[in-house]
Amino acid sequence: MEIGNRARAVEDWFAANRRRLPWRTRRSAWRSLVSEFMLQQTQVARVVEKFEPFLTRFPDPASLAAADEQEVLAMWQGLGYYRRARNLKRAAEMIVERFGGRTPLEPDELLELPGVGRYTAGAIASIAGRRRVPIVDGNVQRVLARLHEDDADPTSRDAIARAWQRATELVDACDRPDRLNEGMMELGALVCTPGMADCGVCPLATGCGARRSGRQASIPPPKRAAVKIEVHHHSVLVRRNGRLLMEQRGDDGIWAGLWQVPTVESKRKLGPSQVSRRCGVELTEIDRVGSFTHELSHRRIHVHVFRGDAAPGARAPGRTWQTRSGLERLPVSNAVRRILELG
Repeated sequence: MEIGNRARAVEDWFAANRRRLPWRTRRSAWRSLVSEFMLQQTQVARVVEKFEPFLTRFPDPASLAAADEQEVLAMWQGLGYYRRARNLKRAAEMIVERFGGRTPLEPDELLELPGVGRYTAGAIASIAGRRRVPIVDGNVQRVLARLHEDDADPTSRDAIARAWQRATELVDACDRPDRLNEGMMELGALVCTPGMADCGVCPLATGCGARRSGRQASIPPPKRAAVKIEVHHHSVLVRRNGRLLMEQRGDDGIWAGLWQVPTVESKRKLGPSQVSRRCGVELTEIDRVGSFTHELSHRRIHVHVFRGDAAPGARAPGRTWQTRSGLERLPVSNAVRRILELG
């Protein structure tokens, strides 16, 4: 299949088969920027739940730039990877300061924004601005690898470079860069999926190298699983007069800036007395409530939950006692939500 025909086949397929998603119903550079930040390493279904409420509160860069970071993090709850929320706020501030409050559509300008890389810049420029620029994400790379029967390690520098070159050739030959690029992503998400492809409905089946050789399931080869660091978090639900003691995490590391109950981190599991001595507040009693494991991309966190009684007059510098309604306003991680449910 000639490259121009390939591009148009994807465009036509996308026009007829695209999912109805909130960021597609009304296009703008700002809405595209927000959706791309949210979709990084997060399932589409979760983003669908969060997208419109976030845009209702922050309809433009100026409203996000002026917002308190704690409110932004609270609105981001459930999406994970909270660094993206901070970068999005920083990007909004830069848009206000350097671009007059209007989200840029040129790739070079988009690349100046915090948290925006080559893929995100290309996605916004091509989808919202119809600039003729390529994009490559995991879905697009998989489609291109199978199409060209490229069985190289997808994380290798050469494989990534070939994917970008092939994506460039396609977008140069297409009629509508927005439909082509979004169509390639949609094709990888719905048809040319990991493990096996549904070749019977694929617009690129004719001339697909992997289909011809029957190697769809092995191209591209699976990525090697990341070795996860094992850590233990000992979280203490400390109550006094109907209030719960909360502390804020630092500005670096996982869950930076989010709130949690007093937590002792270690490389091994600790006993109640050890946790009591190290949790930073004097306790009269401490009891184990339960445990669970929280998986992150490069870390496996074993969470051990305790319930403790603060000693009369116990001081907790740098921490705050929160009512139930106050807790609902604090941004917390999904792990802390589970901890609070145990309390």
